[in-house]
Amino acid sequence: MRRCLASWGLGLLAAAIGTAAVALAGLSAPALFGSLLGGMTYALFAPRHLTLPTMPGPAATLAQGMVGVSIGAYVDAATAAELAAHGGPILAVCGATVAASLALGAVLARHGVSLATGMFAMICGGASGVSAIALELGADDRVVSVVQYLRVVIVVAGMPLVTAAVFRPPRGQASPAAAADVSGLVVAAFVAICLVVGLLLARLTRLPAGAVLGPLVAAVALSMSGLMPPVLVPTWPLTLAYAVIGLQVGLRFTRASLRQIAGLLPAAVGLILALLVTSALLGLGLVAWVGVTPLDAYLATTPGGLYAVLATAVDSGADVSFVLTVQVVRLVAVLAAAPAVAHVLRRREHGAPTRP
Repeated sequence: MRRCLASWGLGLLAAAIGTAAVALAGLSAPALFGSLLGGMTYALFAPRHLTLPTMPGPAATLAQGMVGVSIGAYVDAATAAELAAHGGPILAVCGATVAASLALGAVLARHGVSLATGMFAMICGGASGVSAIALELGADDRVVSVVQYLRVVIVVAGMPLVTAAVFRPPRGQASPAAAADVSGLVVAAFVAICLVVGLLLARLTRLPAGAVLGPLVAAVALSMSGLMPPVLVPTWPLTLAYAVIGLQVGLRFTRASLRQIAGLLPAAVGLILALLVTSALLGLGLVAWVGVTPLDAYLATTPGGLYAVLATAVDSGADVSFVLTVQVVRLVAVLAAAPAVAHVLRRREHGAPTRP
């Protein structure tokens, strides 16, 4: 018992140190990637008698559920109105972006990883959600998490430079929408209802990747119902959820897997840059089809870094509602499509014909 407590204490300390280091470096998603780094360091260098077991199932399920609730809570009446006005172009561009990222993932799979791992590593949007369910989908969650985070870092680092150099918008042209005056009790009730109903729905329907998708569906339904005011999941439970997911992935690293991922990085960077260019070109289609500005289209189709995208949109005077709608539609589409893609890949591996 003492050995188990000591192991978890040291593992959590490693995750906390990793999170602090990533946060001090000013990088995004510090809890997710910092805990991954901490868990990986512990797995590689901890004494054998202090080796940590896998993350307890209930903790992992709740963490994935929190991610699903946080994503579903973004879908509200304004998102639905924007989608109703420009649904065709938005769905077409989101679908094309996801398809392009999967195709690039197939290219990554030629560098020594499975097709599922390559595709889910490159699929654009929902980095935390995809990382959380990668193992369940038959992919190597270590590779998926690192490449997904690498994409987010490249997007977040490059977006201010591209915005300033190409579009040159005036700064500080808009302010964030005022948050709804929602009590902590209402927020807690929203999260609890979505978790309980969503996880129960996933269990009853055997929904693939249900720990994420069940609560996500419940959150979308509750947000759209009008029974409760718009809610954003507080930072601290999300931070804990990301930490659990990151630590779960990090503890599975070995020296061999680390060498494999290091060898993948040059190809991954090249493919991520190709995805950024493809997304920008698809954004031009929105300019012609919908009539939005090039800046709106660029921010709407940028593949990742949702919080950074919204902050840039607010500061540069872009159409925040349109940008958020496209980003959320693609994010939800990615998480909804992932189990179907995994199913097709599994049938292909077993040599069975796929049904349309």
